[in-house]
Amino acid sequence: MFFRDVIGQSEVKSSLLGQFHEGRVPHALMFSGPPGCGKLPMALAFARYLLCESPGDDDACGHCRSCMMLGNRYEHPDLHFVFPVVKRGGGTVRCDDYLRQWDAFISRQPYFAYQSWLDEIKAGNSQPMIYANESDEILRKLSFKSAMGGYKVLIIWLPEKMNEACANKLLKLVEEPMGLTCIIMVTEDRPSVLPTIRSRAQDIMFRGIPVDDLAGVLESRYGLQRSEAHKVAASADGSLVKCIRTVEVDSDTGFCFDMFVRLMRLAYSRDVREMKAWAETMAEIGRERQKTFFEYSQRMLRDNFVYNFHLDGLLDMDDRERLFATRFAPFINERNVISIMRKMSEAASNVENNVNPKMIFFDFALQMIVEIAVKGARRG
Repeated sequence: MFFRDVIGQSEVKSSLLGQFHEGRVPHALMFSGPPGCGKLPMALAFARYLLCESPGDDDACGHCRSCMMLGNRYEHPDLHFVFPVVKRGGGTVRCDDYLRQWDAFISRQPYFAYQSWLDEIKAGNSQPMIYANESDEILRKLSFKSAMGGYKVLIIWLPEKMNEACANKLLKLVEEPMGLTCIIMVTEDRPSVLPTIRSRAQDIMFRGIPVDDLAGVLESRYGLQRSEAHKVAASADGSLVKCIRTVEVDSDTGFCFDMFVRLMRLAYSRDVREMKAWAETMAEIGRERQKTFFEYSQRMLRDNFVYNFHLDGLLDMDDRERLFATRFAPFINERNVISIMRKMSEAASNVENNVNPKMIFFDFALQMIVEIAVKGARRG
């Protein structure tokens, strides 16, 4: 990640570059601002710039020993990371136990949501945190002389997840860093960071990414037309993560439609064997797509119920969905619409809580038999 790869945030870039060129880089920085605005990407870009042996006026050179070490990954002897993790069984756990996973994860997509990291490490119901023993690891690493003879950089992602004992131990390091060291803390919840640490770090406030910058990314990287890109960007609250999520949801619409239609037809025909196969397919698609399916299904349920009242202005259907509604809508009525919506919400909640997905989807499918084939049948 170079400065040129960070989307928007020109004021923050200028501030960091100015401090470097004036020889007054703070020993501790705290990047805060709305989710998805590029705080971690900026931390990665600034770390590369600090470690670069021949930095240019506005970016790392890209060809010195340090830049070549970083390459497309973040493996460098003077760059260290601290981030929330979960324990596996008994014993202690360190960030280094997850370091390869973390490196591959942020290399693929430095703009991501906290939930994506939880999914990556399969946190389940566990609450990730930065454990007390991590402070000893940090002190040990930063006590060594710089391998490349320049800066040592520590990036702490989500310091608000730090165990209090760990935070207290790190306080001395923040107050009196060892040698040429820069600690960059990236927070989503600044008030929850230990006050004594907050007060000793220079605040760098981020704003949401401008709409035009977001739209440009959606056009160049995701192939959206200009009008559609601006529409998505305008509704994203300055977050590239939200933009990416919207694009992914849109690309999943066809899959969600096919699986929704298949389930409703199986429920009507009471084909339990095929329902089991449907549930197994849904169990394999990953938690984010499973949540997207239920979001889509709730919208389809609402629209099919409204379709019965001929209120086209309230519908949000494409041509394929509308054609399906001509046959399916009569099966969604006052007897079952609330019950189905409740069951969808419960299933989505179970997905969020990491319940066995095969059980979630097979149980949900079986419940649809009653809702569609029994309650949904016309009464004459």
